[in-house]
Amino acid sequence: MSDFFTAQRPAPDIRQELVALRQSDFRWNDLKNLRASYFAGADVAEVAADAYASYFGVNALYGAIAYPSLRRLESDVIAILLELFRAPPGAAGSITTGGTESIFMAVKTAREWARREHATPGKPTIILPHAGHVAFDKAAFLLDLRILRMPKSVDFRADLDAMAAAIDADTIMIVGSAPPYPYGVVDPIPEIAELAVRHGLWMHVDGCVGGMVLPFVRDLGQPLPGFDFSAAPITSASVDLHKYGYAFHGCSAFLLREDRLTMYQRYENAAWPVGSYSTANFAGSRSGGPVASAWAVMRYLGYAGYRDRVVRMLEAKRRLIERIEAISELEVFGRPQGTHFSFGSSVIDITTVAQGMNRFGWSFARQTTPPAMLLLLNGFHLEIVDEFAADLARVVDQVKSGGIQPAAQAAVYTV
Repeated sequence: MSDFFTAQRPAPDIRQELVALRQSDFRWNDLKNLRASYFAGADVAEVAADAYASYFGVNALYGAIAYPSLRRLESDVIAILLELFRAPPGAAGSITTGGTESIFMAVKTAREWARREHATPGKPTIILPHAGHVAFDKAAFLLDLRILRMPKSVDFRADLDAMAAAIDADTIMIVGSAPPYPYGVVDPIPEIAELAVRHGLWMHVDGCVGGMVLPFVRDLGQPLPGFDFSAAPITSASVDLHKYGYAFHGCSAFLLREDRLTMYQRYENAAWPVGSYSTANFAGSRSGGPVASAWAVMRYLGYAGYRDRVVRMLEAKRRLIERIEAISELEVFGRPQGTHFSFGSSVIDITTVAQGMNRFGWSFARQTTPPAMLLLLNGFHLEIVDEFAADLARVVDQVKSGGIQPAAQAAVYTV
């Protein structure tokens, strides 16, 4: 057996070893991190960490039996989300381990609903916009459904005409994003929902990245398409709390318009010696820490605290877009309503520009269709607008002059 496992080490040595191992890691709240830095301030992170630690050993699987306080926390968080999404009386929701599980549960619940209430002659099909999250494909693969992804976006939004034309007797579900991860431009949710009503389909809104942003954008009076339960007859929604809800990772939510639909969501089985096994979501054991962190941050920030951070993110977005568009070779895609956006170029290689920006220490996501750099902001990015813009202008000039040569590097979301 390896020395790693047989040689015991004292706790201080282990801490030092972990510090050493992390020397080459990118600091998650570094101001040059424009990839997925959901940082709301050291005070918020401390509140989340304290709450997480207080529920460190609590298994949410046994909340109903052993941890009634955790059930209370989850109920409070879901109630706030339903209010933010203007859900009707009798709506329901549950906490999941992340956006992928929330989307998985939307697909699973829609499948079970369709088996009972919307039978199809062939393989049940989901109509997905071009920019819809790949977690829908993953869920469909695991649940033996068919995904029909649209071939393009129109003005960086869902292609409504193509989606309407794609609906057939096997369609059970249609999806819109508020907003999609790649572009930050909210899909025409009310119009997609009208298609769902007309054809009797399940309508899901993926608000994983924007669900804790758009309610505040809306209430600030910014132009915004309808995205919530009151704006359109949507059936379900997914909202990540470990993004702009500032909870610790492993915390998302799946919301349903009607509580009765939870019978299609839940899995129950009593065919083993221990008794009834019943879960609302896919995961069995899960930490109570992320739920506690979401609850604590909501209590700490309150509505005004979240809104203040959205105000600062929108201002950072406005200033960055203004500076990017001042560089004639670059263009921002669409007019994003959320707090993230992408930009590219029709005259220079944006992938090479991205490589140059990486050399200056900037971290961000990349896209392939069209080739682009994708920035996800937090309120503290107001501080780096000038530095980012200056580095970007310098790199664009270097790319134009041949000072930076392109290197083969694929865009990767995760590995």
